[in-house]
Amino acid sequence: MSSASPPRSESRWTLVAMLICLIAAIGFAFDIYELLLLPLIVRPALSELLGAEPGSPLFQMWVGRLFYIPAFAGGIFGLLGGYLTDRLGRRRVLTWSILIYAVSAFFAGLSTSIWMLLFFRCTTFIGVCVEFVAAVAWLAELFPEPQTKERVLGYTQAFSSVGGLLVAVVNGLLIQYAAKLPQLHVPDWMLLGGQQITGIHAPWRYTLMSGLIPALPLLVIRPFLPESPVWQQKRSAGLLKRPRIGELFSPELRRTTIVTTLMFACSYGAAFGAIQHIPQIVPGLASVKAKVAGAVSEAARKTPEVAKDPKQQRKIAAPIEQKVASEYTKMQEIGGLVGRFLLAMLAVMIVGRRILLRCFQIPGLLVVPLVFWLFLTMDNQHFVSFDLSAVYLGELPITSVTVGVFLAGLFTVAQFSFWGNYLPRVYPVYLRGTGESFAANIGGRMLGTSFAWVTATLATSMTGNSPPEKLTHAAAVVALFVCSAGVVLSFFLPEPAAEELPD
Repeated sequence: MSSASPPRSESRWTLVAMLICLIAAIGFAFDIYELLLLPLIVRPALSELLGAEPGSPLFQMWVGRLFYIPAFAGGIFGLLGGYLTDRLGRRRVLTWSILIYAVSAFFAGLSTSIWMLLFFRCTTFIGVCVEFVAAVAWLAELFPEPQTKERVLGYTQAFSSVGGLLVAVVNGLLIQYAAKLPQLHVPDWMLLGGQQITGIHAPWRYTLMSGLIPALPLLVIRPFLPESPVWQQKRSAGLLKRPRIGELFSPELRRTTIVTTLMFACSYGAAFGAIQHIPQIVPGLASVKAKVAGAVSEAARKTPEVAKDPKQQRKIAAPIEQKVASEYTKMQEIGGLVGRFLLAMLAVMIVGRRILLRCFQIPGLLVVPLVFWLFLTMDNQHFVSFDLSAVYLGELPITSVTVGVFLAGLFTVAQFSFWGNYLPRVYPVYLRGTGESFAANIGGRMLGTSFAWVTATLATSMTGNSPPEKLTHAAAVVALFVCSAGVVLSFFLPEPAAEELPD
């Protein structure tokens, strides 16, 4: 069955075609699930593994490390994964990359030390970085008809934002029900110099372990997945050239490689330098501080010692802050989901790729920096709240700030789908995985995600009365820089020579 061919027209959707889109959608969804998981769990994870207070130098240092070191590792090995995608085939690399990040996510939840968590976050990122490249090349070649290809790439990538929404929902549910789940314990041989798990019902651990989910359907579906027929035919005929990274900088491809790498970095820079810090900024909102103060006051009324014990106060505040952070993350991901679907629709209507991209870049340049600069100071008027507990989305508050977060997610996240549609059209078959990998991993994962560290570092020297206020001002400055740079670079972005994929 592995040699089955995909549908030749968009009107003929076979079972194989649907399985192809299903596994790609699951892969894309859990890519972002894993990437967006860290902002939700980093505060409780560092509190348990390090005993570090939020905003302290030790805390900020490890936030930067957990954001950037895994991304750096993912970028390096992701580039190798792109090479292997061209050498070994799209399907094989896609399958193993999903298994790697799913298993790594599970063991990250059993971390007994901060170094163990860092190691498994690195291997998780490696799987994620390789999976994106393999999946995009695979889909583009399985559905060669231009409009079908655009739709398949656009709508399957839209599930990335479903993954972002899903992780917020799962984290919220686990915060609520973690005490009813089995206790976590690791064998002594797995301690690796660390200490036995103290948070035996810690929601952050269960959230990490939930990343194992995508491996389960993959084990069932894999035998029915075909290899890329274009890649397979060239390999069988002996026409598949060996990919070489140096060819990305040949006169024909140099401009494409440099510009797409830098622009991918700008897209990721807006997400990781600003949007991914929202869970760390939310505790500074006046409404959140009022909830925490009320809960601490109520606890102190029953147990007077709480009023003098910062650690107990921190334990009371943490679940409140995490719950509100998950609500804001949901709004951001709903915005991203709308943006991805909007791009998927526009991709078949707008011929010019630069025009398509600027439909999201220019509004993002205006909206994203402004939202973060005013995040904690604007009049956060509450309009309405939707109780969506019946569909496990919990509460979705519509306020001045959440509307801003929604728009920031829409204009920023949509750009990620653009690159999945654009890159396969500018590299030949034998170099497609390598070229996509260089832009996505060197540009996006390594350069782009480093802006998370830039923002966290810059926050220590920004003006503000609290760590969240300093962080949101730093995020606004970083967002302004990367969004401006992205718009300028778009003028140098080459237009693909044709709608069909190059040989």
